[in-house]
Amino acid sequence: MAKHIGIVACSAEGAALCYRTICVEAPRFMGEHRHPEITMHTHPLSEYMAHILASEWEQVARLMLSSVGKLAKSGADFAICPDNTIHQAYELVTGRSPIPWLHIAETVAAEAKQRRFTRLGVLGTKYLMTSPVYPRALGGSGLSHEIPDEEDRERINKIILEELVNGVFHERSRRYLNEVVQKLKQRGCDAVVLGCTEIPLIVNPHDCPLPTLDSTRLLARAAIRKALGET
Repeated sequence: MAKHIGIVACSAEGAALCYRTICVEAPRFMGEHRHPEITMHTHPLSEYMAHILASEWEQVARLMLSSVGKLAKSGADFAICPDNTIHQAYELVTGRSPIPWLHIAETVAAEAKQRRFTRLGVLGTKYLMTSPVYPRALGGSGLSHEIPDEEDRERINKIILEELVNGVFHERSRRYLNEVVQKLKQRGCDAVVLGCTEIPLIVNPHDCPLPTLDSTRLLARAAIRKALGET
């Protein structure tokens, strides 16, 4: 039997994309309409944002532990979190978690290594882009990275928190994100990490200036593999 996947959600759009990806892609391995059992829990995004804005990562960890505790009681065998920013609290969580976790940035790093990329641009909230989450994961795989300049980081953050997490996808924002990726390409990047789990909903890999690493879908696929005992 497949293992039961627990999803510690934070923002709705990213969590929904992760959940849907598992449900849509698992049948190719398991048979028609079949996917692992999934349970998801989230506290309101407002609670997370209050602590993120104050850099209170222990409090972010408290929320994540509250969610994973509920997932474990529901029977989940392991947890994933389709939110890159709150992975800043990951190390505060895993040692106290009743079930193991998959790390979203480590999943992205493994895919980048497999595809032989060497220097990645990282997009996400400003809290994520300036955090150690991706430097640690990518550095551990021998990969280097770049992030946008401060002005672009602020505008990307505004797009994410005022538009994408609310399910709003403007064409002007899509074009702007492509412009930022073009700048990263000019700085030597050979791929870009879509390190906000909502960004894959607006960035089109077919016209993006660099190959994309979709953190949301990569995490979902890693969860399918783990549920089926492949990792």
